[in-house]
Amino acid sequence: MTTSSLTTSASPVLASPLVSTQWLCDHLGSDGLIVLDATVLSVAAFDGSPTWLSGLDAYLIDGHIPGALFADLLEAFSDTDKPYGFARPSAAQFEAAATALGITNSSTVVIYDNALGQWAARLWWLFRAFGYDRVAVLDGGLTKWNLDERPVETGYIEPELSDEPFAAGERPELWVDKPYVESVVDGRTDARLVCALPAAEFAGTAGPRSRLGHIPGSVNVTAGRLADRASHVLLKGDALREAFAAVLGEGTDAAVDLAQPSGRRIVLYCGAGIAAAADALALVLLGETNVAVYDGSLNEWVADESAPVVSAASR
Repeated sequence: MTTSSLTTSASPVLASPLVSTQWLCDHLGSDGLIVLDATVLSVAAFDGSPTWLSGLDAYLIDGHIPGALFADLLEAFSDTDKPYGFARPSAAQFEAAATALGITNSSTVVIYDNALGQWAARLWWLFRAFGYDRVAVLDGGLTKWNLDERPVETGYIEPELSDEPFAAGERPELWVDKPYVESVVDGRTDARLVCALPAAEFAGTAGPRSRLGHIPGSVNVTAGRLADRASHVLLKGDALREAFAAVLGEGTDAAVDLAQPSGRRIVLYCGAGIAAAADALALVLLGETNVAVYDGSLNEWVADESAPVVSAASR
């Protein structure tokens, strides 16, 4: 039994892990509905390398969906004691972070960001991995909300705390670690490795890491290409399925294979497990159930000089 089935509530019912701006507009203000802004900002450090800042200032000043709370992915929902950014938190830390936002096991949670949805997808994946399914990502996020000329507000919204703490139920099968990925690379484990980074980083012609390229045997499904660049709305139907053709249709008649869940385990990674979560959301929407994220991703992998990396220069 997952934690989402432990209690009942009158909060809005989700039919999918993705909801439209119209759905959210229709349900905004409903009892039990909590909307989260999970935005993280990418900025350049003094040496020119990319770094991350909390999206709180953008939430406060640029505006947010009315009633939305700010969810801090940098610290509250990540384990900052681990050596790689955005490491998944412990169950206790996740419970505390969710409870601090007034989330209970009868809440319906809708998450968005002001980017292409990868930050929202990461927090959605964390909820899913901690046993909670009454959570969805807002399709198109704040960009689509603004394009639809829906209302926004500025300033901080104080969470309404509950006497009922959030209780997590872990699903360890939704994560893999470095030894597991090594076993896939060595051929000891049958799984499909999928890199969600941009094509140039996958090829090793660009990127911020000390060693460029991808884990051997991987295919590339860039998370940023799964959404419309103008509206940030996720691809749907055949267009989304076609984006994963190299993953879902391998080795068989693609027309047949793409129409059904592949059954094979799919392991997603990127730099820090963020873009990988966007790919994971898309695969779940396509009906794939055997999906996992390599949390350490390339930031952990390339730090080990003995771990092989494939790049355009090494071919």
